Amino acid sequence: MTRFKLTVEYDGGPFVGWQRQDNGLSVQQALEEAILAFAQEKVTLFGAGRTDAGVHATGQVAHFDLAKEIGAAKVRDAINYHLKPLPVAVIGSEAVDGDFHARFSAKSRAYRYRIINRRSPLTLERGRALRVAAPLDHGAMAAAAEALVGEHDFTTFRGVACQAESPVRTLDEMSVTRTGEEVVIVARSRSFLLNQVRIITGTLKLVGEGKWRPADVKAALEARDRAKGGPTAPPEGLYLVEVRY
Repeated sequence: MTRFKLTVEYDGGPFVGWQRQDNGLSVQQALEEAILAFAQEKVTLFGAGRTDAGVHATGQVAHFDLAKEIGAAKVRDAINYHLKPLPVAVIGSEAVDGDFHARFSAKSRAYRYRIINRRSPLTLERGRALRVAAPLDHGAMAAAAEALVGEHDFTTFRGVACQAESPVRTLDEMSVTRTGEEVVIVARSRSFLLNQVRIITGTLKLVGEGKWRPADVKAALEARDRAKGGPTAPPEGLYLVEVRY
C-alpha cells in the first residue's frame, strides 16, 4: 500500500465544490473516479481544504492510498488522462510516508482573491475574477486589512452555516496589493472559517469604494457579530494557492 500526495489545480466553476455531494459533481468525486478508472481501486481522497462551489485552486493538496504498485509520475499522468475533459489537473504527484495527511498535517493554507478594477466587462477573466467598476483605493484596503492579522474572534467574518467549534483563528498574513487593474487580496492561516476570506474581501471592498473607513473594519471585528460585517464576495475570484507542511 502506497500513500500518494497530489497537488491539484482546477477551475471551480463547473463543480459543487471540493467535497463529494449528492447535488452534483465535485472535484473530489472527479479525482476518485479517475483513480478508479485506471487502477480499478475505489479510494477515498482527503483534501487540504474544502473549497466551495465556484472556488478555484492552483495548489490544492490531497492524498490517497493505493494497493497497486505504480510510480508517482504514472499516477499523475493516468489520473489526468481519465479526468479529460474536466477542468482539473494533477500538477504534482509523490509517494509519501503513511502518517502524512493532506488536511491534518498542514501548517498553513493560503488563499488569493482576485479583483479586476475596471469599467469594462470581463472577457478572458470572466468566471475567474470579480470585476469592480468603481475605483478602488487599495491603500485604504491594505490599511484596513492590518487590523485582521493575528489571533482574533472572527465571528463577524464567519458564514452563518459554519460548523467550526470556535470562531477564533490566527491570520498570519492579510495583504492587499495592486498591479495595473488587478487588486489581489492574500490571506494565510493554519485554518479558516466558512466563507471567511470571501466575507473579509466583501468588507475590504467597501473600504476600497470609500463606503467604509479602515477603522470601521476593526470595529466590525471587535463587534463579533456577522451582521456588522460586509457582504460575502462571490466565489469566482477566490483561489486556494498554497498549502504548507
